[in-house]
Amino acid sequence: MSQSPLTRPTRVDRILVVDDLPDNCFLIQTLLQQEGYHIDVANNGSEALSFMEIKPPDLLLLDVMMPGMDGYEVTRRIRQNTVLPFLPILLITAHDQPSVVRGLDIGADDFIRKPVEFDELVARVRSLLRLKHSVDERDMIARQREDFVSRLTHDLRTPLVAADRMLTLFQQGALGEPPPAMGEAINTMIRSNQNLLTMVNLLLEVYRYEAGRKTLNFTSVNLPELVETVMAELQPLASEKNLSLTLDQSALQERQGSVTVMGDRIELRRVITNLLGNALKFTDAGAITVHLSMNSTNPTATAIVLEIEDTGPGIPIADQAKLFESFITGSHRRSGSGLGLHLSRQIVEAHHGQITVKSEVGKGSVFTVCLPIQP
Repeated sequence: MSQSPLTRPTRVDRILVVDDLPDNCFLIQTLLQQEGYHIDVANNGSEALSFMEIKPPDLLLLDVMMPGMDGYEVTRRIRQNTVLPFLPILLITAHDQPSVVRGLDIGADDFIRKPVEFDELVARVRSLLRLKHSVDERDMIARQREDFVSRLTHDLRTPLVAADRMLTLFQQGALGEPPPAMGEAINTMIRSNQNLLTMVNLLLEVYRYEAGRKTLNFTSVNLPELVETVMAELQPLASEKNLSLTLDQSALQERQGSVTVMGDRIELRRVITNLLGNALKFTDAGAITVHLSMNSTNPTATAIVLEIEDTGPGIPIADQAKLFESFITGSHRRSGSGLGLHLSRQIVEAHHGQITVKSEVGKGSVFTVCLPIQP
């Protein structure tokens, strides 16, 4: 009789038993095989590590006391190996409480004492395998979500780019000069389409960082020079709103030579542009001042501090706590998608830096980026 297409094959959990005494391995193997598990055996720590590199099990039963490499060292090496999937570790020990504490601190998930009681062993194995299945299911859902976001953003981007090009042709009169009323409508559609395209591009970048699929090209970047370049590009926006846009780098004058950081120039430019763009967007009167200085809280630290200070409406305390989370838009009527600051934090942290905000309603905001510099 053929199997129904809706019927899933029964999963057989694989358990690796590690013990230097063959009799112990045989006893545990016999007991657990009766429960329907597939059992593999390793006689020492090195053999167990080699086995897991080839075919990681669903659960590891690990004796603490073994010659050469003991169970603690095996546990430590497994937890340091980020390539391995999540693996529950059940320590088998004949020692007292301090040894159990040590094992749990290193990364074991549970322990059982010798002589091993059959019912207790099976109960602990079942418990840890439930944990394994739960973590595997969570990871699978996360991967599916990441793949969905990736495909969705790529699929959305293609028609948006095509629409942007077609609308630009309309605007330029390539298909005939549009009437004034239609020209206004085309301009509105172009702005809306470009806003959508910007949001999709931001979402794609956020996904790449969160999924660990973003490749950064680290080179020496002259940060003050990069800041000046971005400020020059955004100066027309400041002039349109009659805002003062100035750079204060007097704190760097005593330092000899250029101030460079190891980073991806394009990504750092994205951060500076986003923070300055936000300051210009939310500030209607007054000034925006960019400060560059060295880390003054720790004289031995080598870090450059970029502060973007505005005289805008300020940010409520309740909004500040979640400002760098994804899709948190804040309460301001001009708030965007909530992705820009989240992406900026991802970029800064990828450069081993920090980004923070200080703000008071009615008195403006100061966004601070601290990045390690080259010695």
